[in-house]
Amino acid sequence: MDIDLITQILFAAVKTGTPLLFVALGEVICEKTGVLNLGQEGMMLMGAVVGFMAAYGSGNAGIGIIGAMLIGSAMSLIFGFLVLHLGANQVATGLALTIFGTGLSAFIGSSVVGHTIPGFQPMHIPGLSELPIVGKALFSHDPLVYLAVVMAFLVSYVANRTRLGLTIKAVGENPHAANAIGIKVLRVRYLAVMFGGAMAGLGGAYMSLVYTPMWVENMTAGRGWIALALVVFASWRVGNIVLGAYLFGVASIMHLVLQGMGWSISPNLLAMLPYVATIVVMVLISADQFKEKLLAPRSLGKPFDPRQMA
Repeated sequence: MDIDLITQILFAAVKTGTPLLFVALGEVICEKTGVLNLGQEGMMLMGAVVGFMAAYGSGNAGIGIIGAMLIGSAMSLIFGFLVLHLGANQVATGLALTIFGTGLSAFIGSSVVGHTIPGFQPMHIPGLSELPIVGKALFSHDPLVYLAVVMAFLVSYVANRTRLGLTIKAVGENPHAANAIGIKVLRVRYLAVMFGGAMAGLGGAYMSLVYTPMWVENMTAGRGWIALALVVFASWRVGNIVLGAYLFGVASIMHLVLQGMGWSISPNLLAMLPYVATIVVMVLISADQFKEKLLAPRSLGKPFDPRQMA
């Protein structure tokens, strides 16, 4: 394997892993407060189509990013109202949100299917982008790649170094105890759900404004589900999420690389591996014993009623 091929693999892995990183960073904060939102795929698709249509209509990709984050937050509010105020089952509601987002995105985006826009262009960092291997792989990307890295540092800092992070952890571990000491549990969960929705919308916008700057139905291709599995794989730790996102990025493109190298193994078999891993994780996380081993938030997926005692 020559240096140019390694460089191209790393470059593609970073691009492929970036939307996963956006979505997983939002989901980890959501889950740390005890809310399991399985609607990431639907919110990504809505972010992708609204972001593309906003950028296409305005001629400004930045407007597309804002629109994508707003629609992601709006959809998450629907989820939040159903599960936090009405006490709906989080798993069933999340699945319904994905189905709703998939259908609605296809409907409203039917008029712009196949249209293209310039989108975000690569931003070369002087001096660093000329370095061998890492220059092209790490320092020749679009601004959203660097934003994803900055967001990872911010989320990690907030979660581990601030009072807000302690509040989030308290709500996720024991919401009744948090409520007893004056923490507004529902408010914290609503804000976390909205942040997760905004990040999912941003991840979707990356797909339609950068990765393939056009709108195609179901263009996220299950990446919302992969991001959900990534949070579990990472044991709800931001550092592990960053590493896992780019590893998933490598796994997602290896079928193309090995096919180009002349391997006889079916590329379709390799392409399905990230999704197989996702299914396995989704099954295992349903077992409380497995969640405890991975240090999952103790109230994850459990409803909270401030009128009831623990």
